[in-house]
Amino acid sequence: MIIFESILITFMIVCAIAVSCTKNLLSSVIIFMSYSLIASVIWLLLRSPDLAVTEAAVGAGVTSTLFFITLKNVNKLYEEGEGEDEQD
Repeated sequence: MIIFESILITFMIVCAIAVSCTKNLLSSVIIFMSYSLIASVIWLLLRSPDLAVTEAAVGAGVTSTLFFITLKNVNKLYEEGEGEDEQD
């Protein structure tokens, strides 16, 4: 069990570093979502199922959905801005 916990903590550290180093926004959101899922598994291992469910629902679910919607809107604005530059 200690090996499994060590692997989870290592993956969590790798995800935290990868989110801050990744330049692609979509990849960052996906890595953040996996970070939240790993955190929810760690909460389960700590025998706190209420926090695990909350972390999975809010961290991986709602927050990631909001990030995806924001990313979609940012891409729309970016594409509209490129279209204006070409017309000048």
